[in-house]
Amino acid sequence: MKGQSRHILRELQQHLPYTIFSVAVGMMVLGALTVLIEVKEFPQASQNLFHIFHPLHILFSATATTAMFWRHNKKLVKALSIGFIGSLGICGISDIFIPFIAGCLLGVKMELHICIITHPMLILPFVFFGIFMGFVLPTVVESTIFSHAAHVLISSMASIFYLVSFGLTNWIPVGGMVFIYTVVAVMLPCCTSDIVLPLLLVKKTI
Repeated sequence: MKGQSRHILRELQQHLPYTIFSVAVGMMVLGALTVLIEVKEFPQASQNLFHIFHPLHILFSATATTAMFWRHNKKLVKALSIGFIGSLGICGISDIFIPFIAGCLLGVKMELHICIITHPMLILPFVFFGIFMGFVLPTVVESTIFSHAAHVLISSMASIFYLVSFGLTNWIPVGGMVFIYTVVAVMLPCCTSDIVLPLLLVKKTI
């Protein structure tokens, strides 16, 4: 167990720079869109982008979570369950619930928009295809690194666009807090999904 804990801590330390860099990139993209898109069109444009990045986030999360577990444990049903829960459940926390709470803490009236309920046919194909890719990719040693890096970048975009789509349209005056909340929204759920959850459930010593 101690060896497993050290391995998880090492993984988290190595992936923190991915998170900070990805959030910074996401804010640059958001800043460009804020300048280029008219104010009245901005909420709809950012919602459309959220509905692109959120399913893609789930795709990469399902891939990374399933791949991480499957590399160490070849139990099919357990890998399927972990891939499903680790992507759909934890991505919802990262992309929706933490940004929702962050907006409320910033004094904004936020709308709670849960895509798996509102748009199930948008979300579920990405879940299942991501799990499938998680079984295929572990044959490439670096696959979990690549999928996690992509996962973190897309998660940053999804979290930011949810925040500005469903309440915080005037985000620039509180940009510093947006950065902090987004790092939290990405780092904790995504690393739990990609690293902590699958490795804690692997029985053999790493």
